[in-house]
Amino acid sequence: MEEETSSAKTRTKTTAKKTDKTSAKTTAAKTARTTVKAAKKPASKRTSKPKTAATRTIGETPAPVIKRTSPEQFGRVNVLDITPNAENGLYPARVELGEAFKVTAQVFIEGRTKAGATVSVRNTRGTEKARFPMTCTNPGLDRWEAMVRIGEHSDLKPWDDGYAEIKRQLGEWHIVVEGWEDTYASWLHDAQIKVKVGDDVENALESGAQLLERWAGARDSKLTAADKKTLREAAKTVADKSLGADERLAAASGDAIASLHETNPLRDGLSESNPQRFRVERPKSSFAAWYQFFPRSEGAYFNADGTITQGTLTTALSGLDRAKAEGFTIVYLPPIFPIGVTNRKGRNNSLVAGPFDPGSPFGIGSELGGHDTVDPLLGTMDDFKAFCAHAHELGLEVALDFALQCSPDHPWVKQHPNWFRTKPDGTIAFAENPPKKYQDIYPIDFNADMEGIEAEVERIMDLWIKAGVTIFRVDNPHTKPVRFWQDVIAAVTKKHPETLFLAEAFTRPGMMRALSYAGFTQSHCYFPWRNTKEELEEYLEETNGDGGFYQHNTFWPSTPDIMTAYLRDNGIAGHAVRAVLAAMGSPSWGIYNGYELIENKQRPGFEEQIDNEKYEVKVRDWDEADKYGISELLTSLNKIRSKHPACRSYHNLHVLPSDDAGVVAFLRQTPAELTGTGKPDTVIVVVNLDGHNTHQSIVHIELPDFGFATDKPLKVRDELTGREFEWSWDNYVSLAPWADVAHVLTVVED
Repeated sequence: MEEETSSAKTRTKTTAKKTDKTSAKTTAAKTARTTVKAAKKPASKRTSKPKTAATRTIGETPAPVIKRTSPEQFGRVNVLDITPNAENGLYPARVELGEAFKVTAQVFIEGRTKAGATVSVRNTRGTEKARFPMTCTNPGLDRWEAMVRIGEHSDLKPWDDGYAEIKRQLGEWHIVVEGWEDTYASWLHDAQIKVKVGDDVENALESGAQLLERWAGARDSKLTAADKKTLREAAKTVADKSLGADERLAAASGDAIASLHETNPLRDGLSESNPQRFRVERPKSSFAAWYQFFPRSEGAYFNADGTITQGTLTTALSGLDRAKAEGFTIVYLPPIFPIGVTNRKGRNNSLVAGPFDPGSPFGIGSELGGHDTVDPLLGTMDDFKAFCAHAHELGLEVALDFALQCSPDHPWVKQHPNWFRTKPDGTIAFAENPPKKYQDIYPIDFNADMEGIEAEVERIMDLWIKAGVTIFRVDNPHTKPVRFWQDVIAAVTKKHPETLFLAEAFTRPGMMRALSYAGFTQSHCYFPWRNTKEELEEYLEETNGDGGFYQHNTFWPSTPDIMTAYLRDNGIAGHAVRAVLAAMGSPSWGIYNGYELIENKQRPGFEEQIDNEKYEVKVRDWDEADKYGISELLTSLNKIRSKHPACRSYHNLHVLPSDDAGVVAFLRQTPAELTGTGKPDTVIVVVNLDGHNTHQSIVHIELPDFGFATDKPLKVRDELTGREFEWSWDNYVSLAPWADVAHVLTVVED
């Protein structure tokens, strides 16, 4: 090790001599200026003798900064393998404004010198807006990490006053991992040993005094005047030879200096990584609570002859009020466009429609209009604008389903026949997914005129955005070219950057990820079919892991197209279980209305509801919801989510070990510096997956991993019941489906 140090000194001297020869004039000028400044100082203020360029005194002189002229070059300190990163950085990681997330990297330096690391957050103009210290979590692998946040969380909506400030913060930001030589830590390590054994103590302490003085004047630091005073007073004590060595060393290693080392360290040889791209998206891009209903069923009623008078956009205001009362933030409507007549489907997807069957709203288009028209049975465009205005008054956003397909009666069929595929007999091919057939729908052929279709879709979306829509839920986007969506989303968000997109793509993982790369802000996912303990634990970690930087899975227990066997077989308790898992397992979750009424009967042979609302108008008695208790549970879950910052991130979930196959437990935590409250926020969720039987389990928490004290009980409160408990390392839990299907616990401060 001594030979390595000696060799390093030799290389430094050689480099310095070459520098002197090539920049003699510059060096002479600098030396002259330094001499003049030194001459003006009283002799008592001169801390050391003048140095030549070849001399580097420990503590007084910083490590050189090596400039990088190309991305592959190393700096003075080495920074590798930064996460998150996908596809070699081709697509930026995505985070919501103010969302807490983890950045990791390998940071190391040669020999036994100690390194440090920080994360620099830089805005769209390249200005550093925040700096976060990194912690070495695996010294053997030089792995460092930090919890980071870009901007501050906000509940402002796109139509609120002050939203312009939010808008200015959106777009592409950069994160730079900065490695640096931790001169202070290296010095302190050696000085403590030397003072203890009495070896070269005076030189060690003199180096420390010089180092502290230099630290106080570092240009890179964010030290306050009080911080600088603390450092200089410590330097003075360390340099005071009238004091004992232990006392002098203690002045350089006390709590005040240790705190400054953590928050504003001396960073020698500062080395920046290549910038990592992050797309910062607006509020609700990650943290959202969706509520879906069909306007034509809101306010619908039976006539004396048994026929149904359907609801309208005006009567559908009751759906908005219900969504608001239950704490949801986004109302999602299926297509509200005119419905075709040709091959219209009847009840339960039957091939022949009866005289009073309204048809599927996904069979879009008639002689009354297409994707740019409100179905006259629902109202007018002015009615829709009034609907959106009422939603906005309640603080709700409106999401509109955009199904890019046509009924045989759609105006496009005549206006753009080249947008559809034809069979050899000259007829247009309807949609098929053998053995399924969709005779009421013509799919679009993108090969003939994709640019023309893009332009029309952009025009239509612009029309609905101006009417009040802020989000599009896109039906089956995986059946269209990914490039098509990439072009459309880029064009729409360039004009309306607040617009969000949800992909309804129950398909292969590669396609779902590609759609996320293309710009879909959120995605439907496989959550409805993850029901066992093993499946859920794996999927919770997948959703809330590094994949969450690119694909924001939204957890829906059911949809108009999905009624799982689990919900069918587990009744009220099953609905409660899936609601807790959805609301607490992902920052974004959604409910299809009727869930509160336990509408869980399947159509024989299909994993969807019988008497499906897609094909008929539902008349519901909402007074019945109170007897099931699900509406109350949904309201409680949304209140918990809105209150606790830990529920807002895709990057803070930890599965907890539990010893019963019917119990799943997990913890979400956001550290104090990122909550906005100055206190850490922790939510612990324990769920009994069995809708019929009681289950007991021991749930283990590795207390130090989450910053919990190990010498006293952890006080927790069940946010669903108000009861309080004391937890520790191993905790007994008993959950019965007829009492408590789950605990949602928060840590109570002493």
